[in-house]
Amino acid sequence: MGISAYVKQLRDRVGRELLLLPGVSGLVFDVAGRVLLQRRSDTRTWAVIGGMIDPGEEPADAVVREVFEETGIQVEPERISGVYLTPVITYPNGDRTQYVITAFRCRHVAGVPHVHDDESLEVAYFDLDALPALRADHVLRIRHAAGNAPPFFSRSESV
Repeated sequence: MGISAYVKQLRDRVGRELLLLPGVSGLVFDVAGRVLLQRRSDTRTWAVIGGMIDPGEEPADAVVREVFEETGIQVEPERISGVYLTPVITYPNGDRTQYVITAFRCRHVAGVPHVHDDESLEVAYFDLDALPALRADHVLRIRHAAGNAPPFFSRSESV
């Protein structure tokens, strides 16, 4: 799926300048404790599953939608595992974005994972001790969701 109409309207006004946007990650684990990941079509790298929240959409609804769009499976969010600020991301077209991510540990309810849209090249489960190359912030989200610790968040020591 391409750029949303909402982000397109923002980009028409601010060009390639930095946008701070809300997003979600769905950390889906199977009964063996493996995590479901996608290999993204834009960067060809493995990543946690997720995307942007649409205006007026609840974060928990957004994670259910995003997981379904990218993997074809139905999930039930079980808990928030963390809230994260991504590094600034510069897309190939020059757009700069930073996301505030609400990460959810999700339970697989129905369906068989498969590539379900043009954002993924592959989807697969991985053992936690055999993850493919991932951005460090994605590994952190997986680690926090894998346990039963309270939700993760970070704060600046200068506050």
